[in-house]
Amino acid sequence: MKLKLPPNQAELTNQLAVAALGAAVITTLAVAQGQSPLTALGITVFSAVAAVAVGQVL
Repeated sequence: MKLKLPPNQAELTNQLAVAALGAAVITTLAVAQGQSPLTALGITVFSAVAAVAVGQVL
């Protein structure tokens, strides 16, 4: 059984997934260079949420 989300919520979920993947790539590089994983995770979450928020406004 496939879960069917409302169009607006499905779009929001898609935007959040794409933004998180993009931020995670850069975060992985930062952790590889010695940054704290917890700090990197916080930056990733903030970046993804900020990207979605800007996307919703525009």
